Amino acid sequence: MRFSLLQKTAIFFLIIALIWSCSDKDKPQDKPEAPSNEFILPDPPQFGIPFSGISSTAEVVMYEVNIRAFSNAGKLPGVTERLDHIRSLGVNVIWLMPIHPIGQINSVNSPYSVRNYREVSPEFGTLDDLRNLTEQAHQRGMAVILDWVANHTSWDNPWMKYPSWYTRVNGVVIHPEGTNWQDVADLDYSSAEMRKAMISALKYWILAANVDGFRCDAADWVPYDFWRQAIDSLQTLKDRNLILLAEGGRSDHFNAGFQMNYAWDFYGRLKAVWNGQDAKGLYTTHVSEQSKVPAGKFKLRFTTNHDESAWDATPITIFKGQQGALAASVVATFMGGVPMIYGSQEVGRVNTLPFFSNSPINWEANADMLQEYKNIMTFYTASEASKTGTTTDHSTTDICAFTRTSTSEEILIVVNIRNRESAFELPTAFQNKSGNFNSIVLSPYEYMLLMRNL
Repeated sequence: MRFSLLQKTAIFFLIIALIWSCSDKDKPQDKPEAPSNEFILPDPPQFGIPFSGISSTAEVVMYEVNIRAFSNAGKLPGVTERLDHIRSLGVNVIWLMPIHPIGQINSVNSPYSVRNYREVSPEFGTLDDLRNLTEQAHQRGMAVILDWVANHTSWDNPWMKYPSWYTRVNGVVIHPEGTNWQDVADLDYSSAEMRKAMISALKYWILAANVDGFRCDAADWVPYDFWRQAIDSLQTLKDRNLILLAEGGRSDHFNAGFQMNYAWDFYGRLKAVWNGQDAKGLYTTHVSEQSKVPAGKFKLRFTTNHDESAWDATPITIFKGQQGALAASVVATFMGGVPMIYGSQEVGRVNTLPFFSNSPINWEANADMLQEYKNIMTFYTASEASKTGTTTDHSTTDICAFTRTSTSEEILIVVNIRNRESAFELPTAFQNKSGNFNSIVLSPYEYMLLMRNL
């Protein structure tokens, strides 16, 4: 067969095109990310009835639950079984540490390495277990909030299929910079799609499990504008009065919509005073912290939490024994802010309390200490001045003393912060007119709670 010059030219270019086509098949191709709307889902149906008994923030008494330690099984039903115990301490908000499946890559078994934001880990139970817990808590007048890890995920979280959702250096996803948290991958909040997926997951638990808000982990590390976006979105949910606690100290948390963040400065001062600093420093730190808090917002005050009791020591060690731990709790509870109890401190846990592993709390230990915690919290919850009063300092070097005054009552809190006897002269308003109760001597770490009507 003979070909014209034109035909020969066409055949030549066809062969070249085929060669290039075959060679392209052997080249590695950039894989486009799959559509990310698989994690931005419609809101689920509402389970149960939204809890109408949410306390005002000023009246919150919070209780943190380490699920692994709360019962021998380390599951959610073990928490449900102890709801009456929690309520007996005047608690009206329960904070559950993370309930989600834990990452298996580079794992240290931390519940803060979240493998799936929309699941309950089988280690802790089922969605029905969580629903039952919230229903039972609501029946007892207590709200339930979940621990939410927004700064990072585990390395085997399904979100990892979208590398643009994560912080990358030279194209490689990294763990949070400045930490040794090798078990988690840092999220990148410049991703609008990731933000939508995060908000979708937050909504899921409010609706599917009827929880009442969130304690947001490492909140200082997440941008303000995301918190504002997320909280604005959550507040559109019908019939919801959410409780929102930021783990952090940034003042812009309050502008974003959180009602509470952490009183880290006060906690640090409390430890320093127990180690010999002047007791008057407690009020100074209190005033400094409060100056950064808008009206209607609060600092969370505590003598321990899951991090402190795991990595530092329990209150029994830090505050020099049972009496010292109780005395420190009195200061933290009454000077101002929202008080928190970490499950285990009320029964005087001595050894550190891990949360990467199971180490059940002995609930039978130190019944006398538990009863004293109940007495303290009964006084607190019955007193309007405890929760909303203004604070006036009367401290000396060795005594932390202050009044809290409301329109109808005034309370006086006197705490010996030394492991020796200390004398104190009562403020005039609390002195006995006969003159036999004007000056008192307190034994080591002794405290007094007095009230008078106005």
